[in-house]
Amino acid sequence: MRDTENMEAEAEFEEGEEPSFSDPEDFEDDISDQELLEDILRERPQEADGIDSVIVVDNVPQVGPERLEKLKNVIHKIFSKFGKITNEFYPEDDGKTKGYIFLEYASPAQALEAVKNADGYKLDKQHTFRVNVFTDFDKYMTISDEWEQPEKQPFKDFGNLRHWMEEPDCRDQYSVIFEAGERTGIFSNDVKAIHHGTYLATFHQRGIALWGGEKFKQIQRFSHQGVQLIDFSPCERYVVTFSPLMDTKDDPQAIIIWDVLTGQKKRGFHCESSAHWPIFKWSHDGKFFARMTQDTLSIYETPSMGLLDKKSLKISGIKDFSWSPGDNIIAFWVPEDKDIPARVTLMQMPSRHEIRVRNLFNVVDCKLHWQKNGDYLCVKVDRTPKGTQGVVTNFEIFRMREKQVPVDVVEMKESIIAFAWEPNGSKFAVLHGESPRINASFYHVKNNGKIELIKMFDKQQANSIFWSPQGQFLVLAGLRSMNGALAFVDTSDCTMMNIAEHYMASDVEWDPTGRYVVTSVSWWSHKVDNAFWLWTFQGRLLQKNNKDRFCQLLWRPRPPTLLSVDQIKLIKKDLKKYSKIFEQKDRLSQSKASKELVDKRRTMMEEYRKYRETAMQMYQEQRPLRLDLRGGVDTDELDSNVDDWEEETIEFFINEEIIPIGDLA
Repeated sequence: MRDTENMEAEAEFEEGEEPSFSDPEDFEDDISDQELLEDILRERPQEADGIDSVIVVDNVPQVGPERLEKLKNVIHKIFSKFGKITNEFYPEDDGKTKGYIFLEYASPAQALEAVKNADGYKLDKQHTFRVNVFTDFDKYMTISDEWEQPEKQPFKDFGNLRHWMEEPDCRDQYSVIFEAGERTGIFSNDVKAIHHGTYLATFHQRGIALWGGEKFKQIQRFSHQGVQLIDFSPCERYVVTFSPLMDTKDDPQAIIIWDVLTGQKKRGFHCESSAHWPIFKWSHDGKFFARMTQDTLSIYETPSMGLLDKKSLKISGIKDFSWSPGDNIIAFWVPEDKDIPARVTLMQMPSRHEIRVRNLFNVVDCKLHWQKNGDYLCVKVDRTPKGTQGVVTNFEIFRMREKQVPVDVVEMKESIIAFAWEPNGSKFAVLHGESPRINASFYHVKNNGKIELIKMFDKQQANSIFWSPQGQFLVLAGLRSMNGALAFVDTSDCTMMNIAEHYMASDVEWDPTGRYVVTSVSWWSHKVDNAFWLWTFQGRLLQKNNKDRFCQLLWRPRPPTLLSVDQIKLIKKDLKKYSKIFEQKDRLSQSKASKELVDKRRTMMEEYRKYRETAMQMYQEQRPLRLDLRGGVDTDELDSNVDDWEEETIEFFINEEIIPIGDLA
C-alpha cells in the first residue's frame, strides 16, 4: 500500500479549468442548423396554413346521434392531455360517425405530442386508435418507391475504455474528490501509485463531460444547461440528466435520456420534482425503465423510449416500486384503503403477468430490499397490530426461485435501525434495538423453507451494515453521531475479527473484490479531520490518507466476470497453488525486479502496436494489387462475391481396423 506522499500520480481538473465544449480549429462543420439549433428553430415563426396542428384519429367507434355526445366527451378527455384543442370534426354518413375524426390543436408541437403518446391507445377490445398528423398523408404519398441504402458512418475509435484492466497486477482504481469539490484525482491501489485513464462523468454548468481511454481524453459531451443530477443505465448504453432550468410546457427538457455512444438525445421528459432521484428506475439489463407518478406506474422500453404497450399501469395509491436485480420483474406495494388490505405485487415484464400478490394488514410503511442476484426479496413491513401499542416489524421473505414464490416471515418487536442482504448468498443482517443496547442479528434462509437465527451480537455501536461485494465478510459501522466505531465480522462462523475506530467517519466503501475497505470523513459532513483510511477485509489498517477538504471516494466498478461457475470453483479449489504465486509477486513488488518486469511488458505492447500499424498500412496499400490479381473481386469482405461461391464436400479416410471373428469368441 502507499502513503500520502506517494499519491502524486493523479488526473486533476484545476480550479477554473472547464472541459472544452467548443470544436477544435481543424474541425469541419457538417452539422445543419436544424440539428444544432433544433430547440431554437422550433420556436421561430413559420408560414403555415394551419393543417400542421391537425391530427387524424382512426379506429374511433361508429355511433349514432344518441351516443355522439358521450363519445366526444371521452375523446376530449383523452386528447386534451396533450394540449388545447381548438376545433373538432366528426364526419358522418347516414346518421352515424365514419370511424375517424379530425382534431386541431393550438400549436403543431401539441399535435406531435398527441401522435407520439396516443397512437396505439386501446380504447376498448374492438377499438385501438391510430393517430397521424394531417400533413403526414402528403409526405407518405410522395415517398419514392426506390430504396436508397443509407451511407455507412465511419467508426470513431475512442481507444480501449477498459485499459485499466491490462494493469499487470490487476490493481483496482478509485476516484477522489477533494478541495471542496474543485479537484478530482484517479488513483491506483498500489505502492507505486501507477496512474491510468478511467471512465468518468463530470458536471459543468453547460452540461456533462464524459472521459475515458488510455490517456483520459474527453469521449463525449452532453449539453444540458444547469444540469444537477445524472444516472446511468445498468448496461451503460444510456445516461439520464436532470436540469430545472430547461423545462417548458411544449418541450420537455427537465429530464433527458442520451445515447452514450452517439451522444444523441433519445427523449425528454417533464419533471415537477427531483426529490426522489433517480426519477427513472432501470431493469437489470437496461431493456426497460419506469417512473412512478400519482396512481400511475409508467414503463418504457428501449431503444424506442416509448411506453410499453402504449399504456401506463393505473395502480391506485402506489407508494413505491423496485426492479429485480436479476430478472425483468417489478415489485410494488399499495397501502390499505378502507376495507381493502395493503398488498405487495410481483409483476413479470413485458407480459404484465402478476406472479405473486401478498396481502398485508395494519400496515404503517413498507420497504423493498432485493438480494443482489434477485434470488430473494425482503419486504420490511411496519405494522400496528390491533389491541397493541407501538410498531411491530415483519420481514416478509419472498423466495423468487421457487415455484409459486413462497413467503416466510420473521417478526421483530424492537425498532429496526438497518437491514442488508448478503450480496451473493442467502444470509441477511439486521440492526435492532435502542442505543446503547443495539443488537446485530444474522439470519440464514435455508433450503428447507426455514429462516434460522445463526448469531446475535449485543451492545453494538453501529447504525449501518456494509457487506463485502463477494459476501461472507461485513463491517458494522457507527457513522457520524456514533463517532466511527467499526466491527469487522466473518459470517461463515460469525466471529468478530477486529474492532476499531475511525473518529467521525461518515462513509464506508468496499473495493469490488472484497479485499479492501475504505472509511472516510467527508468535508460535506464534517469540516475537520478530512481523510480516508484503507483497511483489509479483516480490519487491519494499511494506510491513512489526508486530503485538503476531502469530499468523496468511489471505487471503480469491475465488469462482470467472464468465468463460468465451474471455472470459479476450480480456482477456489487450487487457491493454495495461486497464493504462493501471489506471495512471490508481493515480494517482487518491493524490489526493482517488479518495475523491470512491468517496463518489459509495456515495451512489448508498444512494439506490437507499432508492428500492427505498419502491417495495416501495408495491407491497405496492397489492396489495388489484390483486386488486380483476383479479377476485380473484392475478397477483403467475407460476404463479397457470394453468387460465385461453390459448395464442395471433401471426405477423408481416417483408418480401417479388421477384427478376426475367432478373436471375438
